[in-house]
Amino acid sequence: MSENDAQPEQSGSPSLPDIREITDARTLRALSHPVRLALIEELTIGGALTATELGERIGESPTTCSFHLRQLAKYGFVEEAGGGKGRARPWRMTSIGMSFGETRDNDPEYEIASRALALMARERSFERYRTWIETQASYPRQWRDAAGNNEALFYVTAEELKQLNLDMTTLAMTRYFDRLTDESKRPPGAVPVEMLIMSWPLRLPGSDPGSDPESDPGSDPESDPGSDPGGAG
Repeated sequence: MSENDAQPEQSGSPSLPDIREITDARTLRALSHPVRLALIEELTIGGALTATELGERIGESPTTCSFHLRQLAKYGFVEEAGGGKGRARPWRMTSIGMSFGETRDNDPEYEIASRALALMARERSFERYRTWIETQASYPRQWRDAAGNNEALFYVTAEELKQLNLDMTTLAMTRYFDRLTDESKRPPGAVPVEMLIMSWPLRLPGSDPGSDPESDPGSDPESDPGSDPGGAG
């Protein structure tokens, strides 16, 4: 799941796999439910599963899973995989991955729904990371050494940051994305791994350290030594 729907711009560079772009607030709000996100996560990792199997994995009843699967199907995220009846029917994702977060018409409802879904999704990711930190001692040394926990700080322009994120995402997804849907391409010993690629500006150009990044440095007359709030001349 990505909160950026941009595509690589460099000529001749590898492109990201086609993923669903969500452009309306109603669909975003339909996704913003912990059970539905959990179902999507499990179907992405485990392939086709029944409501009963999904309930066992996420700790919900088959009835609850069936209801939310039907809602996800209504918005085109899942479909019946064929075979079985009732709660024994397997479900699968219609596509792997989705993007959201950028609108072309400054729709406030979309922006609110996008932020809500992004926060919910990342909170789930952070909880899984917390679980990893608390339980990593039980993993073999090779996986503890392979897992990453890195931080970087650097100065870039908005255009450079956008391209950096695209480059990193493209590298990961073009190299390993097909293993999600084709088990035959997974080498022995491969396991599902979650990687977060996030970046954000600490402040805007021209702003002082500790200032509100959303405020305009020039909007306050007192911030300009050359201004005269009293209008005297």
